[in-house]
Amino acid sequence: MSDHSIAPVADGASVAHTPAAHTPAAPAPAAPGLASAPASVTPAVPVAAYEPPYYAVVFTSVKTEEGGRDGVAGGYGETNERMEELVEKIPGYLGMDHAGSPGGLSITVGYFRDADAVEEWRSNAEHLAAQKRGRAEWYERYTLHVAKVERSHGFEREHG
Repeated sequence: MSDHSIAPVADGASVAHTPAAHTPAAPAPAAPGLASAPASVTPAVPVAAYEPPYYAVVFTSVKTEEGGRDGVAGGYGETNERMEELVEKIPGYLGMDHAGSPGGLSITVGYFRDADAVEEWRSNAEHLAAQKRGRAEWYERYTLHVAKVERSHGFEREHG
């Protein structure tokens, strides 16, 4: 067993995320409980711990029936992919974690080096348009929390 070291980030540097860290959750199973991922799904990997301070933007949502709880109906999937492309280009973007519950609750946490990066994402014109469409079509409800991370560490079991 070993503790992750905190990933250093140079001032203002943008760090690419691990694609598996933000892969949208599979459609929720009909029955409560944990669903096992198909063999073709890349294993989930959380975003690394970074040297604080940095910011976490937590978006928790429940989609409408019309919006497609599976995340693909009504253009949601394409818009989600485009938002991921856009956020990755923001200097100071550190990565994203995503999880979904069998009951339809979805949680996405985006990590940013500083408040300027959070503001750049918040005020992006395409992101604002997607938010408007989300309120009109895809979301039954959501909450957004922006928090300054003051402590961060990680763990990964060594196999072998």
